[in-house]
Amino acid sequence: MIRPDGAPQVDAATGDLHYGAGSARVSVPGMSQARAIKIELDVLGANNRIAEQNRAHFAAHDVVAYNLVSSPGSGKTTLLCATIEALKARAPQLPVAVIEGDQQTSNDADRIRATGAPAIQVNTGKGCHLDAPMVADAFGRLSLHGHVHEHSHAAGQAHGHAHAHTHSDGSVHVHEHSHTGEHAHSHTADHGPGALLFIENVGNLVCPAMWDLGERAKVAILSVTEGEDKPIKYPDMFAAAKLMLLNKVDLLPHLDFDVAKCIEYAQRVNPGIEVLLVSARSGQGMDAWLDWLLQGDQPTESQESPEAAELARLRARVAELEAQLAAKG
Repeated sequence: MIRPDGAPQVDAATGDLHYGAGSARVSVPGMSQARAIKIELDVLGANNRIAEQNRAHFAAHDVVAYNLVSSPGSGKTTLLCATIEALKARAPQLPVAVIEGDQQTSNDADRIRATGAPAIQVNTGKGCHLDAPMVADAFGRLSLHGHVHEHSHAAGQAHGHAHAHTHSDGSVHVHEHSHTGEHAHSHTADHGPGALLFIENVGNLVCPAMWDLGERAKVAILSVTEGEDKPIKYPDMFAAAKLMLLNKVDLLPHLDFDVAKCIEYAQRVNPGIEVLLVSARSGQGMDAWLDWLLQGDQPTESQESPEAAELARLRARVAELEAQLAAKG
């Protein structure tokens, strides 16, 4: 049966309505599916061009960026503060900075700054996610943008890359930016990050999934207080993430949360996703989280070997067993 454009798919048995069954996977009143696809391609295409410039810009400064995504209340700011403090002890020479995304207030950026790490708050107004131009603007205002590190070029030799800046009229201006050798760096196959940039996205498990910011990877943070079925309720986010952090695991003895089922759901939508169990309050899993952050160049999803996929499955199994032990304890 051919349904009118934008009409929902109806479950004959229950009457449930599914408005995401069309080719655009979204229903917009008064807009055809074809038009919705065209607009999405145009908007995301413009964003992705800036995201690629961000990615090159981060690489030029030897910065590894991670996009932290979650629903509101998952504890990602608390976890991020604990991560920064742990990094001070584990890697005291490693520069760390944060871009904070929220609709309003600078509350989270203020909490980050209290740790001593530089942070830029990005308020999106009615926007439900950060985009690549926002991140480009914020990164240019961070001290990471000018931090000095080693380079294979001779001293004083310049190299360049592009900057993108958003003007008040919404247009994006790109210009070339060069560094002398003192700001440059060397890339080797086995070195860790020269600096870490955490991008804490707006609390939302829907919109941020499709927006590339130029990050190395998305990290989905899921609190055990939220329910184990989040990965299949919001599959796009967990499909886009390289790592899922199950947060607040110190609360597991007090909750009816099935860790194994949650990991199964996450792997159903993303078979290669890695899983770590963490608690900012108790410190559980923080060493493994820091290991993951500091392990240096990581393969992209397309480059992952069968061995890497097996390692991800083993880590997930270890996480499951740790959760079972914590619940019994």
